[in-house]
Parts: sequence; C-alpha cells; structure tokens
Amino acid sequence: MAQSRQLTASFMPIQVPTSAELRSYLRRVLHPKSKLGKTTLWFGYLAVGLEILRAIFRPAPGSMLSGWAGFISLVFIVFACLMGLRGLRRVLMWRLRNRLIVTYVFIGVIPVILLVAMALLAGLLFAGQFATYVAMSDLQSELQHLEATNRSLATQFRALARDGKLNAQLAGEIASASDEHFRHRSVSVWDDDTGFVLGEPGRVPAEPIRTSPALKGDFAGFVLDNNRLQMRTVRTVAHGAHRLTVISNLPITADLLRHAASELGKVSIFPPEEETSPAPATSASSTSANTAASADGDKITIDSGTSRTTYKTSVNAAGIVAGSVPPPLNALDVNFPFGTRVDLINWQTGTPLPGLLWVDTRPSMIYATLFSTLGDKASVVRQMLVAIAVVFGVIELIALFIGVRLTRSMTKSVAELYTATEHINRGELQHRIPVRTRDQMAALEQSFNSMTQSLANLIAEQKEKQRMESELAIAHEVQALLFPADLSGLRSLEVHGVCRPARTVSGDYYDFIPLGEDRLVLAVGDISGKGISAALLMATVHAFVRAYSLEPQLTLASVAVGAGVSESEALALSHDNGDSVAGLSPGLLMSTLNYQLFRSTPPEKYATMFLGCYHAESRSLTYSNAGHLPPLLLGGNGDVRRLATSGTVVGLFDGMSYSESAMVMQPGDIFVAYSDGVTEPENEFGEFGEDRLIELILAHRDQSLARISEAVTGAVADWIAGGEQPDDVTLVLARAR
Repeated sequence: MAQSRQLTASFMPIQVPTSAELRSYLRRVLHPKSKLGKTTLWFGYLAVGLEILRAIFRPAPGSMLSGWAGFISLVFIVFACLMGLRGLRRVLMWRLRNRLIVTYVFIGVIPVILLVAMALLAGLLFAGQFATYVAMSDLQSELQHLEATNRSLATQFRALARDGKLNAQLAGEIASASDEHFRHRSVSVWDDDTGFVLGEPGRVPAEPIRTSPALKGDFAGFVLDNNRLQMRTVRTVAHGAHRLTVISNLPITADLLRHAASELGKVSIFPPEEETSPAPATSASSTSANTAASADGDKITIDSGTSRTTYKTSVNAAGIVAGSVPPPLNALDVNFPFGTRVDLINWQTGTPLPGLLWVDTRPSMIYATLFSTLGDKASVVRQMLVAIAVVFGVIELIALFIGVRLTRSMTKSVAELYTATEHINRGELQHRIPVRTRDQMAALEQSFNSMTQSLANLIAEQKEKQRMESELAIAHEVQALLFPADLSGLRSLEVHGVCRPARTVSGDYYDFIPLGEDRLVLAVGDISGKGISAALLMATVHAFVRAYSLEPQLTLASVAVGAGVSESEALALSHDNGDSVAGLSPGLLMSTLNYQLFRSTPPEKYATMFLGCYHAESRSLTYSNAGHLPPLLLGGNGDVRRLATSGTVVGLFDGMSYSESAMVMQPGDIFVAYSDGVTEPENEFGEFGEDRLIELILAHRDQSLARISEAVTGAVADWIAGGEQPDDVTLVLARAR
C-alpha cells in the first residue's frame, strides 16, 4: 500500500486529460464554428480521401490523381497553419504582458525602425557623397593654386628670357617667394632643350622633369610618375623663336590631405594595382549605384560593370594615407568607408588611370562639416527634416491607434496603477495599491508598491547624501581657516601662498609662522592620499608644526629622547645681536614631527615636508627637507638654484634624523616651493613640468607675489583644459626685499 502511494506521488506532476476534456477537444476539431475552421476541415476530408484513393490505385507519379492529391494536401497544410497561428495568437494574446509587447512593437519598434532606415539612407546618399566631395575639393583647390602659381612663374620667366637674363639662380629667387605655400615643390624650366630644376635642396629630382610625350599643350592634373602620386602643372609660352616650358610638381603627401582628414577622418588616395578591362576616365565621379566596392584584406576592388579595378591598401609606396578615424560619439556613430574615382595620368605613357580617393569617416564628422558650411541654406535642410518628421508622425499616430485598439481590455488594475502614479508624482510616497487578487496584475501591483518603498528609501538616502555634502562644505571652510591669513611677512621678506584642492578638502599644507619680529618659519607639505583622511592628517601636521615652532621648550621635552635627539639639542637657543630668542632648528623639528606622526597615524600614512627658518637681519634661510619636491630660488639675475638637501618622508619610519642646509637670499630673490599638483598635470603635450613653472615666474617676477600665484595656477588650469584636477595645487612664494 505504501509502495502504491509512493508511485502515485511520483506521477502527480503529469496531468492526464480527462475523457470530458478529450471529447470537448474532438468536438472543437470536428465541429468548428468559424469559416476558416470549416474550410480547413473540408480540405482535410478531401485530402484524406485523395490519399486513400492514391494508396489504393497506386497511380504513376505525375498523373492527375497524384497531382490533385498533392495540391489538395498542400492547400490543407496552408489552412491548417493559418488555424494554428490563430490558436497560437489566442493563447499568447490572453496575457496582458504579451498584449503590451505587441503594443510596444507597433508604437515603439516600428517607428524606430523607420527612423533608423531613414538615417541609414540619408547617410549613404548624403554623407558619403559629401565626404568624397570635401576631400576632392581640397585636392582640386590645391591643384588650381599650383596651376595659378605656375602660370605666374611662366610669365615672369618669359620676361627674363626675352632679356637674356634667365638663369637658375635668378629663377630660383623668384620661385622661392611662393615656396611657403607648397612644401617640397619642384619647378622644372625648359628653354627649348635646355633645362634646369628649382626647389628645396635634397628634395628635388636630379634632372628636370620632361613633358609627357602623349600630352600636348598646357596641363594641370594628378599624375603617376615612377610609381608615385604627383600634382603637376605644365605651362608653355613663346618668346621670340623659342618655347619656354615651366613644369611645377608637388608630391601628394599626407600633409596635403591633412586638412580634409581633420574634417573627415582618414583620407587615402591610391593608384590602381590591376585592371581587368579598360575603365572610362571620370573626373572625380563617385561610385554610383551600379558600382560595387568590396574590401578583401589589404585590397579594395571597384567593379563598375564594364571594368574591375583593384587597389592595394597595405604598405604601399604609391598610396597616400592621412589622418585616422576618431572614436565614435555614440553607438550609432559607426565607421563607414566611401570611395570616388580620380583622374590619373601615367606620365611616361600618357594613358589615363582610374585612381581611388578613399574616405573612412563617421556620420558625426560628416554632418558637423556639412552644417558648418550651409549658412543660410540650413533652413532648407531643416524644412526637409520637418516634412519627413511630419510623415513619420502620421505613421506614429497610425501605430498608436493600432496599439490603443490592442489595449482596450485593460482592467481596473491599470486604472489603479495610473492613480497611484499620480499620487507618487505629487510626492505622496506613503500611498499603496490595495492588492485583492493573485494574478499577474496583482504581482505588478505588489511590484509597484515595492518600487514606491524603494523610492522613499532612495529619497532618504539622497537627503543623507546632501547632509554629508553640507558637512564636507563646512569641513572645507574650517580647513581654509588653517591656512595663514596674515601674509605680511617680515621687513625683508614678502610671502604669499595658495592651495587649490582637487576635491572638497585638501591634503596639501603650507604655513607661515612668525617667531618674533626677525624670524619666520616657512612650512610646505603634501599628505599621502586625498579626501577626508588626508585633510585630517593635514590638520594634525598643522597643529604639530605650530606647537613645535611656537613653544619648543614645552613640546620637545617629552619627545626629545624618543625622537633620537638629546634634550639639550632640542631646546637649543639661537643667538643674534645679543638677544636670546627661543627657537628650534628645522632638522630637529622635522625629527620630532616624524616621531609624533609615526606613533599617531596608520603605517600607510605619511607626508612630505619642507621646513625653513628665515632670519631677517642676515637674510639667511635654514631649511630641512623630508622627501618634498626641492624648492627653487630664482635669483635677481635669472639664475635658478634648487634647495636639494633632502631626507626621507615623515611618519613612515621611526627614529629618523634630518640634515639642514642654509643659504642667503639677496634682495629680489624669489623662493618657490610647490606640490606635485603644479608640475605633474598632463594633457596631450605631456606634463606641465618644472621648466614651464620657472618660465612663468621669471616672466612675471616684477609683479606682486599674488599676481605670480594667479598666473601659475591659471596656467595649470589651462593646461588640463577644463578637465578634472588630478591633485591638489599648492604654491608658496617668498621674495627678499
């Protein structure tokens, strides 16, 4: 019995149709109510009868009975498929989700497909043609310029030839006046059979270029000479019984295509590699509708119906490539190539060649160039787009009507969802939809309630974020108070400092601490890391330096032994002019600061630090450096000295001692200390650099220190071109008076 129950339980998931369900299904199949169902049933009966007759009589293939049996069976299969699609539609469209999908297809997908098709069509018809037109126009403009210059040279050389003064030196001086417009141009001059060549030494042919035997009279165009693309013009004039021929030649290089490449992307020009049949010469005619272009590896094949030409695009001395395709602006900003035929002349034989101008560009570059040149005609384009938009708007309305017809069976739950969205739109986030059923719409209502709760939580999180931002703003204001407000300096020393945080708060530190009337401590530091943690450590360093500088006797007594110095050394007094003023040497102060930071901060936290003590009467600066960038001393005569004495960073190792150095500042000398946020910002030209910093200060040295700081920080901001500031920018200046 137990075994029987186990077997019954194991077969529970399999639902066997009951006899009543089977009878109902057979009744629907054998007695359909729709016309399509009745027609399908009659064709089914007829197909079965014909198949029975064919099985009985076994007619030969192709006979009338076999033909009718096959035809009726095919018709039955078609109607049966239609019935199956109708039943499948009835099953699928019963769910609200499927109805919404169909509505979305008619309202959203179809208009998008139409818009995409329009964009692709417009891109192919306008963008490609315009791209090749722009590139070819640049070449034609350069050719016309070269032709006009060559015609002018021929006129001037004829005047010299009439007077018997034409020679290479004088002709070269005349030709050099226009060399700045044509890089690497060469000019060949023939007076009957006597010729010479003009141009830049080392870049002109050894012998003057001879005219092509197949060309008669003047010429201006693109030629292939010695497997190299050239832009060449020929002008022949007569002087007396002689004929003077001037040939200007300009190699087609990447520089020549660079202007078009800056507007389009990648612009290339290639001579043909092989041609299976003669191609009619066309002057810059784009590949038309009956012309097919295909790329295979490093080759491009153009098939125009009457000829097939292959162009080699790999490393090829004859082909010229300029520019590159920029990154796409969006997913639709795809890279597409477009080509146009260019008239070339084989200079040795004079035969025309079908050259290829190939442009790899993106729609964003094409249309940016297009609309920048339209001017007043832009309104015409806008009107055309508006007309197309109206047509698509009508299509969209039709699709919307179809979608509305498909969604007429929306229930009360949809109305409740709409009402709930209005409550949420008014800010009533406590509103909930009452869930009464257990169907799919109920699940949607529960999901909406869950979404409302999530939205309320998100708003609470946003308020918390705003509170944190407000606290950060207060922290920024508090930190600003830590920087020195008194910048009066001493009688013989003018000081100024500035710090621009990369974030809300800064990890850089600087301070000016006056010790009486004739001493001043200058401190500059850079805390490891950024943000709040670096700002807190900066405040700690600020407090330590201030305390140790102003009250060395009280602060050093407790840490002198632990810092590795004797108490007598830590409390040493400096004497000047018979006055005893308590002070602390920068090296001992740095050791003490290292001792405190090592014990009060995590192991990964440290700081670079520069400490200097300036004595007004002797104009001497005694300093110690703990891993900070070496400050600079810019002399009044333009000399630059670096305060190179340095030790390891503070707070990283215990028991460190730091050496000191001293230097005398002359009136007009400028002391410069800075953080790596000044010299290390980068752009496409590299780092801002120390050399640029020195040049800026020397250029503004006669101005106030505040103006010098503005010039430096402004130059750093311009260097990153409005981008995110990578690090805190700190600059400290002091000038001896």
